[in-house]
Amino acid sequence: MKKLNPILSFAVVLITTMTCFSQQRPVQSLYMFDPLLINPAYAGTQVQLSATAIYRNQWVNLEGAPKTLTATLHSGFYKAKMGLGLIITNDQIGIHNDFSLYGVYSYKIQFPNKGILSMGLQGGFNNLKSDYNLLTLKNLSDPNLSGVVTRFTPNVGAGVYYRQSNFYAGLSAPQIIENVVYNLETNGQSIQQRYYYLFGGFSKPLGKNVTLIPSTLIRFQDQAPLSFDINTTAVFYNSVGLGVSYRLEEGVVALFELQINDNFHVGYAYDFTASALNRFSNGSHEIMINYRVKIPKLHQGLACPSYW
Repeated sequence: MKKLNPILSFAVVLITTMTCFSQQRPVQSLYMFDPLLINPAYAGTQVQLSATAIYRNQWVNLEGAPKTLTATLHSGFYKAKMGLGLIITNDQIGIHNDFSLYGVYSYKIQFPNKGILSMGLQGGFNNLKSDYNLLTLKNLSDPNLSGVVTRFTPNVGAGVYYRQSNFYAGLSAPQIIENVVYNLETNGQSIQQRYYYLFGGFSKPLGKNVTLIPSTLIRFQDQAPLSFDINTTAVFYNSVGLGVSYRLEEGVVALFELQINDNFHVGYAYDFTASALNRFSNGSHEIMINYRVKIPKLHQGLACPSYW
């Protein structure tokens, strides 16, 4: 059985034997192409059926570093006044594997200025599995760091999302309940801290075949430092996007996206690590594939927004 290196083993033990205040949710760089991951109110915004998968390999070459796979599926219903969807996430870090499944509902209000306000709810669960048998410990008799421990925690979330033809903004709290996922009477506990996302952006044509799309995402989490991203993407001929992001205290991200046809959209991001981890890691890779299709009985006569 594969063992973790001593440095990572110590880090995992330290995290699991104290009150945890660090950022707990997976950080992604391609979230702007799948906003349902951070805001349930986005469900059905694209009108047509949309399925997206994103895989992130974080801190390459660092043993036990996070690997995250997300998948979303959503569509508009009742002439796009309502949205329904699913969010599936599998996040692996060290000895911990966090699987989650959430159902999503949104309701949309159309304004005279062609703006749309969407209000969303989500509900589901996280299933956290910790395999302490993968640790290399000096004290093999510690009962708190042995065997396999599973924690099942239900949760709910909510959000609002507003969109016009060239502007969007949203505020969300995807997981509201602060569940205890690890409890050790003598040394502390780990809690699913409540967190919030505030994001927005706009598009501005720079010519016939070039569109600039600046955006930002601010992350708030109880008992954790504020974090934010600043992004800029240039889209050429409505087909190819090149972008760059700055993430506070973490580094710079290079983005690439391509609309292959009316149905397929792919993306890639590379994170250049600016923190002290760059001595051990070659950065982070992230890839995305999105498939969209109109279902005649659901979407007939409805206009679908473009990818950008």
